[in-house]
Amino acid sequence: MWVKVAILVLLAAVVCSLFSGLLFLVKDSDNRGGRLVKALTLRITLTVLLMALIAYGFWSGELNWGAPWLH
Repeated sequence: MWVKVAILVLLAAVVCSLFSGLLFLVKDSDNRGGRLVKALTLRITLTVLLMALIAYGFWSGELNWGAPWLH
C-alpha cells in the first residue's frame, strides 16, 4: 500500500514542479533562466524516481498487471 501512496505523492510533486516551471517561464523575462533550469532538473529527477518506484511496484507484486475485475 505504501508504494501506491508514494507514487501519488511523487506524481503530485511532478505536477507542482511542472506548474512552477511554467510560472518561472512566464515571470522571468531575462535570458538566464536559472530557476527554470532548476525546476526542469527537479521534474526530471522526480520522474526518474517515479518510474523506478512503478517498476519496483510491478517487480514486487504490489502493483498488478491486469485490471482488478479480471482476477
